[in-house]
Amino acid sequence: MPVKIRLARRGRKKAAMYDIVVADSRSPRDGRFIEKLGTYNPLTNPATINFNEDKALDWVLKGAQPTDTVKAMLSYTGVMFRKHLQIGVLKGAVTQEQADARYAEWKAAKEAKITGKVAKLGSDKAAKRQAALEAEAKVNAARAEAIRLKNTPEPAAEEAPAAEGDATEGAADAPAADATEEAQA
Repeated sequence: MPVKIRLARRGRKKAAMYDIVVADSRSPRDGRFIEKLGTYNPLTNPATINFNEDKALDWVLKGAQPTDTVKAMLSYTGVMFRKHLQIGVLKGAVTQEQADARYAEWKAAKEAKITGKVAKLGSDKAAKRQAALEAEAKVNAARAEAIRLKNTPEPAAEEAPAAEGDATEGAADAPAADATEEAQA
C-alpha cells in the first residue's frame, strides 16, 4: 500500500483551504485518509502552513512520499532538512546534539526571514495607503480650486495689466534673493 502525504481540498468556491493528510495513493483526493497532519491556506500572504512537524517527519522517515506541493511545504518548514540530518545521525556522520543544533540555527534564521517579509509587506501596504491619500488630497484640492474660480466674479480688464507688471517685478527680485543666499553660504 503506497502512502502519500498530500493535500485534500476544502472550503468554498474560489476560497480554497487544504488539509495536509497522509493517505493511500489509491484513495480519492478528498476521500479517505490515514491521518490529518495540519492545514494550508494559500490565500494569505505569506501562505499559512500549520501542521505537526514531528508527525510529518515520522511519516517521511517511514517512507511516505510527499507530493510536489507538500514537499515544497515540508522543505519550507524544515521537515526535509530534519530528515536529512536524521539520516546523517543514523549513518553516524553527526551526533544527535550536532543535528539538533544545526536545525535550531536554521529554524531561527528562517523565522527571522519570515518575520522580515511580514514586516516589509505591512510597511509597503502603509506606504501605498499614504500615497493614495496624498493623491486623493491633490485631486480634491484641484477640484476645490476649480469650483472657487468658477464661483468668483471676473476681474475688470483694467486690473489685468497691473497684475502682469507685479509678476515681472517679483521675478526680478528672485535672482537678487538667490545671490544673497549664496553669499551667506
